[in-house]
Parts: sequence; structure tokens; C-alpha cells
Amino acid sequence: MSTLGERALLWCDELAELTQTPGLMDRRYLTREHRLANDKVAGWMQEIGLQTWQDEAGNQWGRLPAANPEAPTVVIGSHLDTVPNGGIYDGILGVVLPLLVIETLKQDGVTLPFHLDLVGFGDEEGTRFGATLLGSRAIAGTWDAKWETLNDANGQSLPEAFETFGLSYNEVSKAARTATPPIAFLEMHIEQGPVLESEDLPVGIVTAIAGARRFNIELTGMAGHAGTVPMHLRQDALAAAAEITLIVERVAREHGVVATVGRMSAQPGAVNVIAGQASFSLDIRSEQDSERDAALTMIWDTARVACHERGIQMQWQETHAAPAVSCADHLQLALASAIEAEGIRPRYLVSGAGHDAMAMAALCPVAMLFMRCEKGISHHPDEAVTAEDVDVTGKVLRGWIEALAREPARVG
Repeated sequence: MSTLGERALLWCDELAELTQTPGLMDRRYLTREHRLANDKVAGWMQEIGLQTWQDEAGNQWGRLPAANPEAPTVVIGSHLDTVPNGGIYDGILGVVLPLLVIETLKQDGVTLPFHLDLVGFGDEEGTRFGATLLGSRAIAGTWDAKWETLNDANGQSLPEAFETFGLSYNEVSKAARTATPPIAFLEMHIEQGPVLESEDLPVGIVTAIAGARRFNIELTGMAGHAGTVPMHLRQDALAAAAEITLIVERVAREHGVVATVGRMSAQPGAVNVIAGQASFSLDIRSEQDSERDAALTMIWDTARVACHERGIQMQWQETHAAPAVSCADHLQLALASAIEAEGIRPRYLVSGAGHDAMAMAALCPVAMLFMRCEKGISHHPDEAVTAEDVDVTGKVLRGWIEALAREPARVG
């Protein structure tokens, strides 16, 4: 028989065939491929003997019920959507592997004092409509009414996409679990970074998910002839943008945060014309919101001085803001116990990337388990993991579930 890890990877391969762009991994929210992925996962859940349903936001659920119908609920899961030309494990493995772990619990006749729910979130990446965490935000009861106006690249609105998918946008609030919130949520995810690989560890415990803020920054100077305007009289918007990019890098290093200018453009964009306008993005993150915002203030103040000296006008528009999320101490301890039981040193680390656990933290205590991935590569076709690491991670997941079952106070 195949190992649990080998089976998980085979199932990921099967889901990878459900792509809207042939030859690439590309599965987005409320598409035909999303529906097919939900159906396939639901079929696997039913084969194992779980109760299944799809909620009003397009999230796929399976339940291993407790003997007591009034028992509390523990939720495990991750997302089934991908970025365009992404990898086949980011998110997906966090649905498939727990499902196989639940199968082992059923086969061994394990009874739990809580319902164990598995969820495949419909949207985490935000690649279709530009807003992230739609599936988990619906469950957490934090759906934003402004999302009604969102459109995809083809002009289809979010409400229209709901209708095409077979859902009603007006009923999305029914997906919320706020009336009877879970007592814990765990997300298993590939690390998307090189730390575990560099320390030869298969798994790690996430202590916090970094809070991120994003901005579009517009600079206005004066366009002019590249050959006739003296250097000391120029108002070069692109040169100012370059200087601010270096300011971002320096301040981030000094403040111990991460900050990125990932997109930049200049107008009029001719080889022999000084740039009169420039625009660029800024993404800044930290596990401590106060540290992130202190660095942001320093970037703003220093950039403002640089623009004044160059005769440049500067405008900022915030496009995204998410607070840092701390993982629950008691759930981290349960993970540490499960990891130590496998003879592995617990390694604690921060997630610099956003995850569904960020949204679920508004609903209940959350935890995250990271698994080693090759070279830390993610959101890329070269995303890779080993069956051996998946096996170990499955054992840790089961150990965590059983630790909670033995010590209800940890989740009560």
C-alpha cells in the first residue's frame, strides 16, 4: 500500500488537473474548476464516511461527528484555489492531508469529544476579484459589503459569479459560523520559505502571521527633454521613486521588518524624456503592528524630505491593511507535544505570508503548522515537497488532534 504521504501527493496531482489554463496550475474562485475541485474533494470525503456540504460562500466541508450532537467543533483546513501558474501544494495539501489523517482516525475507531470539521476554502489568494480571504472571511462573519462591486478581469461581477456557480450572493452571510463558533482552528501549510529546510526540520510551529499594509504611491515632477534640461534643474519623478525604493530597503532593515517595492512604472515612458510621473507599490509587513507602523512612518517622513528636495509632489493611497495575528499559545503547546512525540525538535517561526488562519482568528483561537518545502519555493510550478515529510506532518496532525481529545481543557 502507498504511504499516507504518497497518497496525499497523488491526490494533489489529481486536483492539479482541474485548471482553467491548460498546462498551468490556475484555479480561481467561483469558476467551473472551483466547482469540480469541490466535487472531487466531497467525493473523497464521502468515501471516507464524512458528512459533507458546501456552504453559501462556496467552501467545501466534511465532518467527522462526535457521539454527542451538542459537542463543540474543531476545524482543520486550508484553501483549494491557486494563483495563476502556481504550485500544486500551496493550500491544497492542507486540505488533502488532514482528510487522510481523518481516515486513519475512523479506521482505528478513535472517538473524539468534539466534531472534527475539515474545510476547503474557496478563495484565499484573491486572484480573481482582487480581495483576499473571501471564503474564510465569510465563515468568520467578516464579509465586506463593498465586495458587491468587485469585478473580475472579464467584467463579471462577484454577484454574477455567485449566480453562475449556483449560489446566491444575497445568502453569503449564512456561511458564517458566528452563532456556534469552533473552539479551535488549525491550518497546515507548506512553509513558503527556506527556514525549515536550512535547519533540516520537516515541520515548524507558527507563532504569528505578519500584519501587512499596502500602498500605491504616485509621484509628480516635470517631464522634459533628456538632452536639454540640466541635471540640477530636473524634477525627475523616476529618480525620486528610485531613491524612495532605497529608503524603503534601508528603513526595513533598520527596523527589523520586511518591505517590498514590487511594481513601478514611469510616464511618459520615452527613452529621451525625463519622467514627469512615476508610480510604485509598497508592501510592508511585521509580526508586530507597532513595529511595522513605526517603520512606515520613518519611510513616509524620509520620502517626503527627499521629494521636497527634488521638487516632487507625492501622494499615497492605502490599498490593503491586515493586522498581525498571534497563534494561540495552548494550541502551539499541543503542536509542540505532537512534534516532540515524533522525535523532532519544535521550531517556532513567523509566517510572513497571509493565510486563511488570519480571517479565522476573528472567530476562534487559531494555530498553524508549517511543513518544509524545497528551497522555500511557492506560488510557482517548481513547488515541491517529499512524501516522507508529508508522512511526518500527517503524524503530527493526528498527534495534535489526539492531544486535544485527551486534554479538553486545552480547547475549552
